[in-house]
Amino acid sequence: MTTTPKHDTTGGTPAASPAENRRWAVLAICCVAAALLGIDNSVLNYAIPSLSRQLGPSSTQLLWIVDIYGFVLGGMLVVAGNLGDRIGRKKLLLMGVTGFGVASALTAYADSPGMLIAARALLGLAGATIMPSTLSLVRSAFSDPKERTTAIGISSGVAAASFALGPVVGGLLLDHFWWGSVFLINVPVMALVLVAGLLVLPESRNPHPGRLDWVSVPLSVVGMFGIIYAIKTGARNGVDDHTVWLTAAVGAAALIAFMRRQTTVAAPLLDLKLFRNAAFSGAIASNAVTMFTASTLSLGASLYFQVVRGWSPLTAGLALLPGPLSAAFAAPLSALLIPKIGRARTVALGLVLLAVSTAGLGMVTPHSSYWWLLPVLVVNGVGIIFIFSVTSDTILASAPRTATSAAAAISETAMEIGGALGIAVLGSVLSTLYRNDLRLPGGVSAQTAGAAEESVSAGVETGGKLSGATGRHLIDAARQAYCHSLHTTTLVAAGIMLVGAVAALFALRNVPAVLDDRTDGDADAAAVTGACEPKDAAPAAAI
Repeated sequence: MTTTPKHDTTGGTPAASPAENRRWAVLAICCVAAALLGIDNSVLNYAIPSLSRQLGPSSTQLLWIVDIYGFVLGGMLVVAGNLGDRIGRKKLLLMGVTGFGVASALTAYADSPGMLIAARALLGLAGATIMPSTLSLVRSAFSDPKERTTAIGISSGVAAASFALGPVVGGLLLDHFWWGSVFLINVPVMALVLVAGLLVLPESRNPHPGRLDWVSVPLSVVGMFGIIYAIKTGARNGVDDHTVWLTAAVGAAALIAFMRRQTTVAAPLLDLKLFRNAAFSGAIASNAVTMFTASTLSLGASLYFQVVRGWSPLTAGLALLPGPLSAAFAAPLSALLIPKIGRARTVALGLVLLAVSTAGLGMVTPHSSYWWLLPVLVVNGVGIIFIFSVTSDTILASAPRTATSAAAAISETAMEIGGALGIAVLGSVLSTLYRNDLRLPGGVSAQTAGAAEESVSAGVETGGKLSGATGRHLIDAARQAYCHSLHTTTLVAAGIMLVGAVAALFALRNVPAVLDDRTDGDADAAAVTGACEPKDAAPAAAI
């Protein structure tokens, strides 16, 4: 069970528990595990050309290779989080780390598309056990509110930076080794995490979890899988695809049945009472809004550098790196802002910074100077970490200790859905505007025009196949149209972020600057009735 500080017999200060003595080592281990997940999540796209040449997957198989990880991850998060609270968060993390290492080796040496799809599904399953376990273990190791906020901020910063490391690591490995090397590198790192975790990580769990409701498990998995599949497939193939409506209907029906069942069973898989807590629900909503807009920004920036500017994946990855690195370095600053301006204003400030940087990125042209873009990327990284470091800490601290893995899983699930919806909605806006803004040169055949209108990548590729001035004009037209469409899309995204900033001010307005760990499992509204603004907040020295 969760370890609590033991008082000495002299009436002095509490004696530190073994978990607290190792708390910074716990943070380091969890950061490495989470960072590897972030790198692996972004590295596949850069290995696709090489693995496609070697394995020869069909177009359908290639889509499953790309998507199956996210489908399984999103579908299993709620179940995995609940399981961690039951059997032990350390135990579940070490099981996930072992599974992730084995699945990485299977992925690296896959000799057929089918084997690769199966291995990627196993990676998603292992990732679902690692994600909530890392955050809940960090929360358990830090009992001091100020240290806990700082630690979760650092963890969030490292996780943010890891996504940008994927292109860099992938580019370096693919320049010297075969495509499987980008997955094989996971094995020694996960082996190190496994050994260190066995020796250092403390165990924590819900001491009285109740009986697992086995009916809720398939309802949760089918519901989440169906919704995420429908969102991603609809974004790619359009809503006319009948499988989109079928899977959406099945997923929605399963989720409705799941939610209704959670209100009747004694030990629910998902405790809906958590959402009565203003701190918890407000932070979840802020995360979903952020991912809804930021995911499209990430896609737009990647296409801009690689397609419009023509940079290699490695160069594009290095160009984007200052954003996540600034997030990692700015993470501790959020812990300093909370006692000064409150949690609501810190999250709102992050969303405003994100909105400004998003609108700034949308102002790019095919020939914009990178040095003009650099401060935009830095501001973007700082804004993201002001949001996620505060919301992650708020979610974990406002949930009872007995349900920290489940709370972390809910947060991760909301972010998965928010990101998928962002790509589906804003990505569709970007594509539609691109087609409307594309001005094709004269003399282009209908077939060539249709190919160029598919996307900016297709437009540049199609233009490259045409000889003479026509080809150059088509490439220029595609790049200009993309920049115009990116400008409008980012303005829409920035507007949504500003609305989210205002909503965060209201949703989190009663959340106190200090959120003490709750040891009695109580997570009702009384936990958040303190003041969050500086004039009413507890003094900084008390944090």
